[in-house]
Amino acid sequence: MATMPGLAPPRPIPIKDRASILFIERGQVDVLDGAFVVVDKTGVRTHIPVGGLACLMLEPGARVSHAAVTLAARVGCLLVWIGEAGVRLYSAGQPGGARADRLLHQARLALDPDARLKVVRKMYDMRFGEPAPQRRSVDQLRGIEGARVRRLYDVLARQYGVKWKRRHYDPGDWDASDLPNRCLSQATSCLYGLAEAAILAAGYAPAIGFLHTGKPQSFVYDVADVFKFDTVVPVAFQVAGQAQRGQRPAVNDPVGEVRRGCRDRFRKAGTLNRLIPAIEEMLAAGGLTPPEPPQETQPIAIPEEPSGNVGHRG
Repeated sequence: MATMPGLAPPRPIPIKDRASILFIERGQVDVLDGAFVVVDKTGVRTHIPVGGLACLMLEPGARVSHAAVTLAARVGCLLVWIGEAGVRLYSAGQPGGARADRLLHQARLALDPDARLKVVRKMYDMRFGEPAPQRRSVDQLRGIEGARVRRLYDVLARQYGVKWKRRHYDPGDWDASDLPNRCLSQATSCLYGLAEAAILAAGYAPAIGFLHTGKPQSFVYDVADVFKFDTVVPVAFQVAGQAQRGQRPAVNDPVGEVRRGCRDRFRKAGTLNRLIPAIEEMLAAGGLTPPEPPQETQPIAIPEEPSGNVGHRG
């Protein structure tokens, strides 16, 4: 992916056309002989087409070189450092930088009580397919949403034959969670990485949320919640049900099956193609006019021809 003398800089692949995510559990992520690779403990190289990925998720045991981070940033692939099996999301790289005009617009919406409520109501509408109840505050809508989510979990558990108690897990003790909760944690981590990649691609801040607040990925949770019951939650329950019934291959590696199932669901549902337009639709519901970008706005890292995709990382 490096630029050679006499050749034009590489053109990024639009985020909607990329593969969704790839997990790396153990190995050295590096750039060797111009290729983005993972080197295992025996020295075997595995080539990673980093320019065609939206998000690379690094689990414990993965080490990343400076050259690899640089190349991932140049081609617009988000690096996310997660806990084992995705139980935690520790940090993320931000290739290309944020857009000041969009950050200011997002912050203005979040700080205006009326605009924030309108955005939250739009998220509710997009998530459940019906308008939110009238004359409800953000806190009240959060409570209503939580109750509906618990009912949806119960419905899906019955649909897929899962022995289900409630949504509960301990981030500090992954093995203490039951199988359905481990599958759900893995599934949601997949979606969180994808949502954060889209948020950064569009120039917004993952930390400035509307329904969720106070966390580094608050807006990630907002966006992911709109999509998770259409994408990853059914995958998690399907795999958990198969594993509980002793069906293979789910019984051998349920967490791995969830990852692969989410990958296939993202591709089938065109999730990457839907994320950024959905983010813009949510924020537009706030009713505030976005500011014009200032003349000194930082340009994108790799210029490309206009394609109709608002993702500024390409």
